[in-house]
Amino acid sequence: MESATLNSSQFTTLSGALGSRRLPLKLHQNSVSLKSSTKFTVRASAVGGGDSAVTLLDYGAGNVQSIRNAIRYLGLDIKDVQTPEDILNAKRLIVPGVGAFAAMMDVLNQNGMAEALRAYIEKDHPFLGICLGLQLLFESSEENGPVKGLGLIPGVVGRFDSSDGCRVPHIGWNALSVKKNSVILDEIANRHVYFVHSYRAVPSEENKEWVSSTCNYGIDFISSIRRGNVHAVQFHPEKNVGLSILKKFLLPNSSITKKSFEGKATKLAKRVIACLDVRTNDNGDLVVTKGDQYDVREQTKDNEVRNLGKPVELAGQYYIDGADEVSFLNITGFRDFPLGDLPMLQILRYTSENVFVPLTVGGGIRDFTDANGRYYSSLEVASEYFRSGADKISIGSDAVYAAEEYLKTGVKTGKSSLEQISRVYGNQAVVVSIDPRRQYLTSPYEVGFKSVKVRKLGPNGEEYAWYQCTVNGGREGRPIGAYELAKAVEELGAGEILLNCIDCDGQGKGFDIDLIKLISDAVSIPVIASSGAGKAEHFSEVFSQTNASAALAAGIFHRKEVPIQSVKDHLLMKGIEVRM
Repeated sequence: MESATLNSSQFTTLSGALGSRRLPLKLHQNSVSLKSSTKFTVRASAVGGGDSAVTLLDYGAGNVQSIRNAIRYLGLDIKDVQTPEDILNAKRLIVPGVGAFAAMMDVLNQNGMAEALRAYIEKDHPFLGICLGLQLLFESSEENGPVKGLGLIPGVVGRFDSSDGCRVPHIGWNALSVKKNSVILDEIANRHVYFVHSYRAVPSEENKEWVSSTCNYGIDFISSIRRGNVHAVQFHPEKNVGLSILKKFLLPNSSITKKSFEGKATKLAKRVIACLDVRTNDNGDLVVTKGDQYDVREQTKDNEVRNLGKPVELAGQYYIDGADEVSFLNITGFRDFPLGDLPMLQILRYTSENVFVPLTVGGGIRDFTDANGRYYSSLEVASEYFRSGADKISIGSDAVYAAEEYLKTGVKTGKSSLEQISRVYGNQAVVVSIDPRRQYLTSPYEVGFKSVKVRKLGPNGEEYAWYQCTVNGGREGRPIGAYELAKAVEELGAGEILLNCIDCDGQGKGFDIDLIKLISDAVSIPVIASSGAGKAEHFSEVFSQTNASAALAAGIFHRKEVPIQSVKDHLLMKGIEVRM
């Protein structure tokens, strides 16, 4: 993964602050009982040495919790690199990549680790680079550069070109074309693997001896390399079927049971995402709920919060059922300090231990001053979510305010939560959640915002509408349209848009095709369609009639009205590629 710009001093400070991955919110006992879920065992962080330990170079610029969880899932301990000697003495070394190319190279060079890495790899010791850990092996990168890499593989890392019709970042489950026996890819052929990146290296005559697989996204790019015991992958092997890659690398003599299903992956799949709206009920328990046009309370005398299940259990089930991603949205997070919401952070940690698809979390990510006057930046808030296992964070209201200010002044201050987080963690780690409400018009010229001719006429037969953005859980309308907001947040550093529609929420009558087409045609980053799914046909409709990259649903999955597998079977029948 890559980010926009981050200088070496910022990066080194961040590395020192976050590199240990010790959580500031301590658990005081080894097992924690939550009212909102079952009892869990918290496994201690394994940092021991010994032959069973995997050496991990975690330089502190992003979420590597998922790779840690995957290693522990395979029953192995982790030894964190502290000095160049730790690299040279490693039995097996993993370098997961998050952050910016230039900043990581600065850190490696300043700490003497770049030379240690070169020496380790040149001696053909067991090595696995992941994402940026692959890109560092090349001669240089164009990201904020040119910037010199380790120079072990001929070639320059460049950015995907969105003018080719591809959305950048490249996010989602794509297919590999295996070029030679790579050993660790034995179980991956014809299966989708998970990518999330904006930069790539391309195959050439000079580096062809290294290339073990390619992937097509506008062009063919290098998805994995292998020479001897040296391996690196552009995708994330800790996600789902990719776990077999980790097992092959870490436990080369172990046997892997092949699934009876043979994959037929050919290209980037459309994603089906399960969303869990999480909030505390009136008893203080965290529950999964679902709104009807954002109203989550039952229409009964007690007016209680609608309870559709326990967050960790539902997320685990959706992973088993085939969800491509799971999103946790803390729908009351705008009211409270998110770092004070320890149960929500625990839920994210427990989920990430056994759910090996991307996890997104949102709600209340913003600058905050607590009751004691202690100031927390939005970057600190996001960092806690990443350390707890999130792959992406979702920003709502704060992104609206940032976009309004940007459109007013034309100045990128770099101080908004959106800009801060995307600068450090990369735009692929930042989702902006847009919550618009339809406002009908008799003429497209009535307002100064982008409007469209709508299929569903207004109450007085109006043929046009603009989509007014809201904040604070849909409670407050703002003077900005969804179109204007989407264009602005893309420029400010968003890597993906989660596009809701208050009018369609909980209605089960289908996605707002007019809105989704408007936004997905306007931006070059991926758009996730949300709100309104009531049957499998609604998914094929939104994918065939708009440029949405993914579609999200909640209530129909929680109530078991439409299983995730039924949605995917239907999409396959309609000729739409999905991950199976």
